[in-house]
Amino acid sequence: MAHPVYSSYAELLAAVDAGEGGREILDPATGERVGFADNHTVGDLNAVLARSSEAFASFRTTSHEQRSAMLMAAADALEDNAEYLAQLLSREQGKPLNGPNARFEVGACVAWLRATASLQLEPEVLVDDGTTYSTLTYRPLGVVAAIGPWNWPMMITVWQIAPALRMGNTVVVKPSGYTPLSVKALVQLIASAFPEGVVSYLSGSREVSTGLTTHEDVAKIMFTGSNPTGQKIIEASAPTYKRLTLELGGNDAGIVLDDVDPKAVAEDIFWGAFINTGQTCAALKRLYVPESIYDDVVDALADVAREVPMGPGMDEANLLGPLQNKSQYDIVADLVQKAKDSGARVVLGGNPDAEQTGYFYPTTLVADIDPDNPLVVEEQFGPALPIVRYSTVEEAIEMANSLDVGLGSSVWSSDRDRALSVAERLVAGTTWINSHGGVDPRIPFGGAKHSGYGVEFGVEGLKGLGQPHVITI
Repeated sequence: MAHPVYSSYAELLAAVDAGEGGREILDPATGERVGFADNHTVGDLNAVLARSSEAFASFRTTSHEQRSAMLMAAADALEDNAEYLAQLLSREQGKPLNGPNARFEVGACVAWLRATASLQLEPEVLVDDGTTYSTLTYRPLGVVAAIGPWNWPMMITVWQIAPALRMGNTVVVKPSGYTPLSVKALVQLIASAFPEGVVSYLSGSREVSTGLTTHEDVAKIMFTGSNPTGQKIIEASAPTYKRLTLELGGNDAGIVLDDVDPKAVAEDIFWGAFINTGQTCAALKRLYVPESIYDDVVDALADVAREVPMGPGMDEANLLGPLQNKSQYDIVADLVQKAKDSGARVVLGGNPDAEQTGYFYPTTLVADIDPDNPLVVEEQFGPALPIVRYSTVEEAIEMANSLDVGLGSSVWSSDRDRALSVAERLVAGTTWINSHGGVDPRIPFGGAKHSGYGVEFGVEGLKGLGQPHVITI
């Protein structure tokens, strides 16, 4: 199928702009209007779900090879429009074009579609002993609701819908109200590679969101976002027994061991914490450092942080941007202020410019902070990293495991065996060694404790989008 190739940013924007009857979307860096988002209604929701259910009846019969080819075509559609997609994403979300930001995110969408298309999920023979022959296969579920966040709006949407489509489901995408335009552009391009009704988009009121989580035509919900919203989805979906994959809040711990070279690991620790200006579920949000090298690690991190430019995303020089919205800005500002009030030492930042346009909070490092301070135990989701001093590794592990979340974690060491011995004792869905937050379409990813349940990515992620079917002779 042919896909659109836009000749300019203005042409791409025109394809998704709902016009002045829609809801105004503003650039969080400048306050300028980006465009207008759709205000879909419950009536629109019902119509979209009816079309999606109808499309499922035929799409479910397509082969894995056919679906893989469609995903590859969808990747081509994104790649052919990558620069204008990145510009729209930068203006709407706030993230800079360069670094691990807007262009990176669009490129990741392309790569994820292709990687998911290449995964193999073969029928499994469970028993073949001459008396019993039993196989396990996975059938499509039906309509999948993909409800995404505002921090990585395009990439996480692809994480949700690529495996759903690969398994023969149809998908209805509901983006965050903060970042609807970039997701609409993404969905339109992906939809161009699939039959009518297989990939759909909705943007609207809370009633639309509620309707999506309760509607009897929805077989599964994939959600990435906050714990309170995740709890509401669990409750709303229970009467219709919907399957759920939930990736909720994280407050990831990183433990530095005393054998590292602080200068050698400082840049990787920095980006583990400050990627996307700290607005990442699996970012490093609390760092535990031993007394023996504490000051050296703090100084090395400060040296890196001072050199990373922050500013409007459309400026090619910037690598950090604004907080995406005022609510998130206020959360970060409040937590840093509580740390300051407690006597913690602000090494860098912590002094936002009240006169500056946009939701910019300066890159902030906070040292000599109590491990029970709100900046440590509450997820800040922004550019402020608390650095906690510890005496023994046992103490560090205890602090790292003390919270009710467990999405990711990391251990930093020059000794592989030492790092592994600590990693094995951390309670989290993923523990990285000498890095933090890197994900791979081949490797399952999910949370422990209150960070959600179900996994995404890899063959295990595909299985979560299918109905297991055992046939025994």
